[in-house]
Amino acid sequence: MEPLRTGDPSRIGRYRLLRRLGAGGMGVVFLARAPGGAIAAVKTVRSSYADESGFRARFRREVETARQVSSHWVVPLLDADADAETPWLATSYVPGPSLSEAVHTFGPLSLASVRVLGLRLAEALEAVHGAGLVHRDVKPANILLAPDGPRLIDFGIARAPEGTALTSSGVVVGSPGFLSPEQARARSGEIGPPSDVFSLGCVLAFAATGVRPFGDGAPAGVLLRTIYEEPDPASLPDGLAPLLTACLHKNPADRPSLARLRAALGEGTAADSAEPSGWLPAPVTRLINDRSAAVLTIGAIEPTQMSAPTPSDTAGRASPEAVTMTAVTATRPTGGTIGRRGFLRLGSTAGLLAAGGGGAWWWSNRAKPETSTPPGDGPRRPELVVAFHGDLTGASKKSGKAQLNGARLAVEQFNARSGPPFRLKLRTYDDGGDTGRAEELATRLAKDTEVLAVLGPTTDACFSATEKTYTEAVMPVVSVSVGTDTLSSRFGTGLFRCHAALHVTYGLLAAPCVRYLSHHVDARRVFLVDDRAQGDFGWTVCDQAERALRQNGRDATVKRVAARKIDYASLAAEVKAARADAVVFTGDASRAAGLASALADVRFTGTRMATERALDPRFLASAGAAARGWVFATGFTGPTAGKPSARAFTAAYRARFHTDPGWYAVEAYDAVMFLAEACDKNGTVLRERGAIARRMPEITHRGITRTIKYESGFGYSRDAMFEFQVVDGAFRYLGQYLDTAVS
Repeated sequence: MEPLRTGDPSRIGRYRLLRRLGAGGMGVVFLARAPGGAIAAVKTVRSSYADESGFRARFRREVETARQVSSHWVVPLLDADADAETPWLATSYVPGPSLSEAVHTFGPLSLASVRVLGLRLAEALEAVHGAGLVHRDVKPANILLAPDGPRLIDFGIARAPEGTALTSSGVVVGSPGFLSPEQARARSGEIGPPSDVFSLGCVLAFAATGVRPFGDGAPAGVLLRTIYEEPDPASLPDGLAPLLTACLHKNPADRPSLARLRAALGEGTAADSAEPSGWLPAPVTRLINDRSAAVLTIGAIEPTQMSAPTPSDTAGRASPEAVTMTAVTATRPTGGTIGRRGFLRLGSTAGLLAAGGGGAWWWSNRAKPETSTPPGDGPRRPELVVAFHGDLTGASKKSGKAQLNGARLAVEQFNARSGPPFRLKLRTYDDGGDTGRAEELATRLAKDTEVLAVLGPTTDACFSATEKTYTEAVMPVVSVSVGTDTLSSRFGTGLFRCHAALHVTYGLLAAPCVRYLSHHVDARRVFLVDDRAQGDFGWTVCDQAERALRQNGRDATVKRVAARKIDYASLAAEVKAARADAVVFTGDASRAAGLASALADVRFTGTRMATERALDPRFLASAGAAARGWVFATGFTGPTAGKPSARAFTAAYRARFHTDPGWYAVEAYDAVMFLAEACDKNGTVLRERGAIARRMPEITHRGITRTIKYESGFGYSRDAMFEFQVVDGAFRYLGQYLDTAVS
C-alpha cells in the first residue's frame, strides 16, 4: 500500500486530492480521484491523534471492521493505510445529503419514504450484525441519501459485542439523542444488536417528524431522558407510532428484531418493488442531481494541498461524514417584571390579531435551501431557544399537535432565511393536559436559562397552573388556544395591569355575534343562553351582546342554565315561546349539540349561533343533521382560510406533515414569527427574557392571516375574530367577522 508522499502534498496514497471538504473532531475529509477516475472521500487523521498511544490500533480496527461488512446499503471501504505517517482511509463518495441535512433543509420525509429508509437501513444493519458487529453510532449524520436508497457510513466505534472496548470503562460512546439506554449508561457489556435497533428507531422518528425522541440540548440531559423518560410523543408519527415505540423500549429484549422490523415496515407498502428513484422528495432528488453534476466539473479545479487545520475547521462540525454531505455545494456552478404585554394569546378570544397578509408575503418568506454558504463557513448565527409547552398526549392532543406543527414549520421557514442575525431552536415539552405536570414543566423551563420564551400551554387549566411561575420568571409567553376564563386577577397585576380591560376581553366574542345577527340575518328577537358551566365567559358574552342588541333596537332575552345537566327540551320550548328568531349559546360542544337536537325537534328555523368553545368535531358527531347551519364566532382562523397567504400555508403544511392543518396551526406559525421579530431589535439580537417581553408591544408583525399589534387596554388586535358555519357536515370558514359576506 502506497504511503503518503510528503513530496507531493496533493496526493494521499493512490488518491489525487481535488478539494478539502471539511474537518471533524478526528481529522480532515477530502474529495479525491482514484487512478481509474472514480471519485472518493478520503478521511485523514489529525497528527495529534495519530501520535496517541493505541490510536493506530483503534484506527486499524475501524478499517478491518468496515471491510467485514458487505451490503449495497453500506458505503464501501475502498482503501486505507493505518501505518502511514498520516493514517487515512478512502470510501466511495455519495453526492447526496445526509439524512440530517435533508430533514433540516427540506423538512421530514413522508411515511412512505420513511418506510423505505427503514427497510434499507434494517438490511444494512443485518449485514453489520451478520459480520458479528454492532454499529453503535446509527444517527442521521451517518446516513447518506442516494436516488436508489440510503447508505450507512462510519464504523469508527463499531465492534463485536464481546470485543475489547475502544475506550475506558464507564465512558459513553456514541451520539446522545440517538444512542440506546445501555449506551447512555456506558454498560458496554450489554450493548448488542438491539442497541442498533433502538438507534434506528430514533432515526426513523426524526426522519418522519423532525423531532428527536429524547430532545436535544446538553448531552447530560439527553442521556438522562434516554435512560428514564419516554420518547417525545411529537416524534412518533401516527402511522408508525406503535412500531417505533417498540424499537425505543428501555429493555433491549423487548425491542423487535431487524427481521420483524423489516416485515412491519414492508406491510402495506410497495417499497420493495417501487421505482428506486421515486423514494425521495423531489427537492432532495434535485439536490443530489445538482451535486452529482457539480462533481463532473471538478477536474478543472486546482489540486488541494494538505495543510494543518485552522481552528475554524472544527467549529460546529460533529463528524467528518457530516461535512462530506456539503462538499459539492461549495463547488456548485453559479448561474425587570413582566406585565400583561409579555403575554400574548393568538387564536383565542384573549389573543386577537387583525386579519391581513397576502400570498406575496408567504412566498417571499417560504423555506429556501441555503446553498450560497456551506455549513461551517463564516460566523455561526446564535440560536435562541423557544419552548413549546403543550398537550400532545391528553384530551387536547389534536389541537396541541397542530400548534406544534405550525410552530415547527415557522422555525424551519425562519431558519432558512439568510438575513436574520440568529436562528430559532424549538424544544418540545408535553404536559398531557395534566395541571400537575404542566406546573412541573413550567418550573423546569423557568429555571432553564437557555429558554427565552414559551409557546403554550394548550389548555386553560394548564395555563392557570403555570401563569404565576412564568410571570415570576419574567418569561415571555405566547398562548395560542387558551380561552378567556384564565384571565383572572388572582395572579396579581404582574400579568395584566389593566383589570378593566379584562372585562372587555371576556366579551370580545359578543361583537361577531351581534354583527352577524344585525347585519346578515336581521334578527329582531334574540334568545341568549348563559351556560354557567362556562363561568364568567358565558355571563360576559351574554351581557355584552344583550346591551349591544338593545342599542340596535332589537329585543334580547337572557336565559341562564345551571352548570349541571340541562333540560334541552324545556330550553327549546322556551325559545319557541319567546318567538325568537335567533339563539346564541355559550356552552361547549356536547351541550351545544344537545340544544341543537332539541331545537330541531321543535322545528326551530331561526339563526343558531355558538362560540369557539363549541367548535369541535364532537358537536358535528353528536348533533348530526341538527348541526346544519349553525354559525360559530371564534378567535382563530380556518386552516383553509380564503386568503392566498393562508392557502399557501395550507399547501406547505400538507407537504410538510402530509395532513391538513388543524385548528390553531396557522396561529402557532404567526406566534413564532412574531416572537422572532420581537427578538430582533434593529439588528441587535435580544437574549434576555425581560427585553423580549418589553419589545413585544412595540412591534407590528404582519402575519399570514392577521397583523399582530398591541393596543393599550385591549391587548393584541381586538378585531381579530372570525366566523364558521356548518355546511355539508363540516365547519366552513366564513372569514373575519367584519368582512363576512351576507348569507
